[in-house]
Amino acid sequence: MVRSLLHYALEVPDQTVGQRFYQDFGLLHTTGRDDVVRLRPGPLDRVQVLLYGGPKKRLHHLAFAAPGADYAATRRAVERYGAPEVDPPAGAPEGGFWVRDPDGHPVNVRDEEPKPPPPDPPLAMNSPGHAPRQVRRGAPPPDMTAAPRRLGHVLLFTPDLERQLDFYTRALGMKLSDRCQKIITFLRCSTDHHNLALLASPAPGFHHGSFEVGGVDEIAMGAVRMRERGWHPSWGLGRHVIGSNFFYYIRDPWGSFAEYYFDLDYIPETCAWEPRDWPESDALYRWGPACPAEFGVNTEA
Repeated sequence: MVRSLLHYALEVPDQTVGQRFYQDFGLLHTTGRDDVVRLRPGPLDRVQVLLYGGPKKRLHHLAFAAPGADYAATRRAVERYGAPEVDPPAGAPEGGFWVRDPDGHPVNVRDEEPKPPPPDPPLAMNSPGHAPRQVRRGAPPPDMTAAPRRLGHVLLFTPDLERQLDFYTRALGMKLSDRCQKIITFLRCSTDHHNLALLASPAPGFHHGSFEVGGVDEIAMGAVRMRERGWHPSWGLGRHVIGSNFFYYIRDPWGSFAEYYFDLDYIPETCAWEPRDWPESDALYRWGPACPAEFGVNTEA
């Protein structure tokens, strides 16, 4: 089975604008020898967003890690599933094998070890009867911004939720964490509650990439910085029900989103986690501002 989501790649009509958006969001630009824009979280020595030039925004590919014996096992599972291996899309990173999911998205499986970012120091936040922060002011500095630690998950639109779910669980070995009726499913290949989510839509499309940050202050100050730099609209601060994480979404230049998140459900490999089918009322959030109408619109449809 795959063990980690490594990166996502988008094809976009203006790579310069895309680079500016993701750098304002908190990612670092990594130079290359070709015309692909490569971006990574500061603490992680791994590119996690790639931007290719193209006539309109669409998903170029996803990449997953399947280290060691998992690589061969995943390749056999894909063969048993009946999905043929394919050539990589133009300009894609070398290595691993390639397959297309039922919606036609290229997927790269790589024999690589996931590289977690270095751990943050423990959070020092006071609460009733618990005061780890003493003789020290707690408000963040006025120039604080978000520094994403890593890519956590990607959400894709799909016209066939069950067929996509079947592929990613049977062929790639991902696990169902939770779902909400016939609206959305959440899949994991790590200890995160989800590394891939699939949202029902009339057509395939890319909805958002989500990046872990170090706390609620960092989410809020990242949102402040993005508003100052002219990126809007957005949605947040809020807290999801499914996955439980705090969130803030910023709309990108092409009608999809990038998300800051913190405090996602953690599911150990050996945990007897039971997926739940949540009611529609819990699909979006427990608290926060009203969800904007454009949040669920597939601009690629």
